[in-house]
Amino acid sequence: MPAPGAGEDPAFPDDAIEVGRIVGAFGIKGWIRVQPFSSDPKALFSSRRWFLRPSETAGPRRPTLPPLLRITHSKEQGDGVVAAAQEVPDRTAAEALKGARIFIARSSFPTAGTDEYYWIDLIGLTVVNRDGVVLGSVTDLLDTGVHSVLRVRRPDAAPGASLDESERLIPFVAAYVDDVNLAERRITVDWGLDY
Repeated sequence: MPAPGAGEDPAFPDDAIEVGRIVGAFGIKGWIRVQPFSSDPKALFSSRRWFLRPSETAGPRRPTLPPLLRITHSKEQGDGVVAAAQEVPDRTAAEALKGARIFIARSSFPTAGTDEYYWIDLIGLTVVNRDGVVLGSVTDLLDTGVHSVLRVRRPDAAPGASLDESERLIPFVAAYVDDVNLAERRITVDWGLDY
């Protein structure tokens, strides 16, 4: 007799992070094409369980999606990823998944190396300068190709303020970033209030 819950799909993880989107079918054997949200799709390769949610723009006639794809093969293909899953037997099934959002448990991400951080872990951190003055909190990062840039919302920004009035852009490079302390949720930078 199987154990209770055997063969059932696992629950959607509490720490789920959206890491990509299915953009179509690849070939005739049920492979899917995925556009990862990172230039390095290692999070996609770190897990064999991809949780699915419909596109935000799917409308009232959303297609029925499997809640989970069990990935059997995945590899980089051009600027994206292609993958095969147990639940996708053919091209028709793969095409039906177009637009689906892919989520992976944050706990399954590979461990970041020394002085490496996942963007998702930096969002919300308080940014202070060397004098201990709070510059704001990280709302997003920009990828310039050369390096990343922290988008920091000023603590005194009015709710309807323009971006020029409400945020600071700080290059996320060693020349300006002294310390990233994830445990204390703080980034210390060499940055003035008037920059």
